[in-house]
Amino acid sequence: MTFKSFRWARPIALIAALAVMSSCGLPQVGPNKRQIYRGSVQKQGDAFVVSVNDRVTRATAVTPTLGFSESFLNAATLGSDTIQPGDVLGLTIWENVDDGLLSVEGASSTILEEVQVDGSGFIFVPYAGRIRASGNSPEAIRRIITTKLAEQTPDPQVQVRRVAGDGSTVSLTGSVGAQGVFAIERPTRTLSTMLSRAGGVTIPPEIAQVTVIRGKERSRIWFQDLYDHPELDIALRGGDRILVEEDSRAFTALGATGGQSRVTFESQNLSALEAIAQVGGLNANTADPTGVFVLRNEPAAVANIVMGRDDLDGAQRLVYVLDLTQPNGLFHARDFVIRDADTLYVTEAPFTQWNKAISAFTGSAASVNGLTSLAGN
Repeated sequence: MTFKSFRWARPIALIAALAVMSSCGLPQVGPNKRQIYRGSVQKQGDAFVVSVNDRVTRATAVTPTLGFSESFLNAATLGSDTIQPGDVLGLTIWENVDDGLLSVEGASSTILEEVQVDGSGFIFVPYAGRIRASGNSPEAIRRIITTKLAEQTPDPQVQVRRVAGDGSTVSLTGSVGAQGVFAIERPTRTLSTMLSRAGGVTIPPEIAQVTVIRGKERSRIWFQDLYDHPELDIALRGGDRILVEEDSRAFTALGATGGQSRVTFESQNLSALEAIAQVGGLNANTADPTGVFVLRNEPAAVANIVMGRDDLDGAQRLVYVLDLTQPNGLFHARDFVIRDADTLYVTEAPFTQWNKAISAFTGSAASVNGLTSLAGN
């Protein structure tokens, strides 16, 4: 009687285990290729599944362009000696008499350390009166003061120097060596020289972006473009605000890759091959190199070109398929451009699922053996 129970217990347990496996399914990191294709428009889904080739890589090679507006590019270089409202001047006046208008007894000169240019562009100098400083150079102001004082004291000698001031300064914030307010001087009249004055950028230059805010207008460029294209080295204006920050674009990596996470770009232009490398490559034990997918909401203009149509309206869901085993597969992955908010997904190889099934089966069989052994005892 005991022998009969043992003989029928094993097959019944195996059948039960297989039933559980078939009903619950096997664990996996995400959908497989067959399941992704099942969601295509061709199979009543809502996404276009497209195999990547040379035509597709050309049509999708759309990268964000940054640059300065015409008003920024056409602004002439500000003369380093041009005085603006808010600037501060330093004056030294020598008089050729023992008892001068401004000098004290025993001193041959009078020093006015800080004379601020008011909002209307004027300064006040004793005995010379109210003088327009805004729009003039220190040399022009020197001549005006000398002429006015010469009417009251013989052969006056005047020195005018620009100290600093809100009217001719810019502020630098973000990823620079020294944040703060800097005066526009002869060596720092352009964007690149002012960035150098602030200690340069403190983040990798490949992902650094520079934003200039002037009044209600703002423009942004890549830091590297500032040196690759000299025409972008714009002239600064008093009150400019300069912000240096890291590129915020990112893609999401999922599936059988070396790492699954949200990954920021490490360069201006990122290819699918570089994106795979950036997350540690494909998982050698589980990845299917024929099933590398890039999921994206594609603008209608690009989607129509990719699909060879002209009737698509609004953003379209596109799933791009890269087969790295094809003769040109690696070249296609190298040329296919990853964009902000893309999802890179690598499917598991069918062999991985087979191994999981075998493991589940043998594990179940071992459990059954244990149960039958107990039953036989």
